[in-house]
Amino acid sequence: MKFIDEARVEIIAGNGGNGCMSFRREKYIENGGPDGGDGGKGGSVIMIADNNLNTLVDYRFVKRYAAKNGEHGRGADCYGHKGEDIYLKVPVGTTIIDEDTGLVMADLETNGQELVVAKGGKGGLGNIHFKSSTNRAPRQTTKGEAGERLNIRLELKVLADVGLLGLPNAGKSTFIRAVSSAKPKVADYPFTTLHPNLGVVRVDAERSFVIADIPGLIEGAADGLGLGHKFLKHLQRTKVLLHIVDIAPLDEATDVVAEAVAIAHELEKYADDLYAKPRYLVINKIDLILEEEREQIINDFITRFKQHNTNTDYTRIFTISGATGENCKELCYYLMSFIEEKTGRQLAEHAVSSVIG
Repeated sequence: MKFIDEARVEIIAGNGGNGCMSFRREKYIENGGPDGGDGGKGGSVIMIADNNLNTLVDYRFVKRYAAKNGEHGRGADCYGHKGEDIYLKVPVGTTIIDEDTGLVMADLETNGQELVVAKGGKGGLGNIHFKSSTNRAPRQTTKGEAGERLNIRLELKVLADVGLLGLPNAGKSTFIRAVSSAKPKVADYPFTTLHPNLGVVRVDAERSFVIADIPGLIEGAADGLGLGHKFLKHLQRTKVLLHIVDIAPLDEATDVVAEAVAIAHELEKYADDLYAKPRYLVINKIDLILEEEREQIINDFITRFKQHNTNTDYTRIFTISGATGENCKELCYYLMSFIEEKTGRQLAEHAVSSVIG
């Protein structure tokens, strides 16, 4: 199924039914009085997060969703039937934005979470509500209210604990294949990854985390080069980022340090909050370097990298081989410990704030 992470749709709630003007007319009953019922409430449009979905592809083809109108009131004190609500399922991690105002209406982060996107209009009042001691035969009614109508934008940001970023062919897909059961495409040409891939990394029977791989970045992505940087939004929910660097590029003239620095700059251009996330530098493809030269090449890279004053952005540096699995297990255990520590701290902070609040 094609991966779609953004869609725009029109949402229309149902109108309320009109109130009825009617008088009771039965044989042998004089002066029956008013008996016009109220109109029914219009149906609402409700969005619900469903973890069985992983794409917004359904909303790419159907652009308009309208709930049913409420029925009009009838005589004999009959109220109109309520318009049926419609439920629209979206993947967990979907943000709902009012297209006209730019207001974020909700961020659906948990399975089953609901949002009433557009409320149905209230039904009108029948003339039964207007009778009084001085107005025995009211001819007053009210019309049903119009349902809410708006244009919304749906943005899907995948839910993952760890995010991978780096140049095309840095080995991100190979790494995620090595540590999880995910099988993204791997080939010897750029941009083999065209949409985010998720993998579950199990470090033991009851400890696991989710890792996200996105299409590669290149210098100038913020200006639209390559696939741009729109996929970076899928890393905004992560707890830590892994910057994968190819230490042994096919072109020996490639300046690996300059490319690594360029990726950090692209991250900073996209969003300050993403740039501020904990970030590790992962030197990949060490298996392609002769063992007697490996230490010298890696040390030279780290030395030059620190000279660019970017080392303060990276809390740890790891060396791995995604192809052979060298040091991958150790990296995953470290990530698992970091995530557990961070999650535990967040839960504690939430509990304290709840008590204070």
